[in-house]
Amino acid sequence: MKKTLLATIFIFSVLLSGAQDYKKLTAAFSDSYAKEKTGKYGDAVTALKAYYDPNSYEINLRLGWLTYLQGQFSESTGYYNKAINLMPYAIEPRFGLALPASALGNWDLVLAQYNKILSIDPNNTVTLYRMGLISYDKKDYKLAYQQFEKVVNLYPFDYQSVIMFAWSNFKLGKTREAKILFNKALLYYPEDASAKEGLSLIK
Repeated sequence: MKKTLLATIFIFSVLLSGAQDYKKLTAAFSDSYAKEKTGKYGDAVTALKAYYDPNSYEINLRLGWLTYLQGQFSESTGYYNKAINLMPYAIEPRFGLALPASALGNWDLVLAQYNKILSIDPNNTVTLYRMGLISYDKKDYKLAYQQFEKVVNLYPFDYQSVIMFAWSNFKLGKTREAKILFNKALLYYPEDASAKEGLSLIK
């Protein structure tokens, strides 16, 4: 009976300690949000580093974002990678990692993250759209067409995807399809300059 009572007291004390730690951590997160809101990114980082735990997904993810805002892209990459290692199937840290990677011009790393996201969630429209933009910028219009097509099939009334799908069609010589899509884009924004330019190029 005495041993059971001692065990119960020990378990309760551990739980209470954890609750107290979470209370402090919550306050630290709250402080970091307040500091971020006023642009004091360094102070926001300091607020969290006081409670840094390398095994905390949430802290690493948050520090990845804050150090990115500071312009400390290599440090940000490190925190996001730690978050990914802790939660390999989470999508948000991979989107996060793409930020400092793109700032550093490491497009291979950006694409690696996007491809991994699609292996987890094949219909992730944010990823498909961003990959479409990269492909279009590289003048790989065939691949851009495929990526934007998937997004438009899922979200037919999404302006950004429709206008890029229209331009991808145009670049591939599919003028009839491009004309239809440019006109659809004008349903979203009747004065859209990009759609009007596209239509003006179609004879």
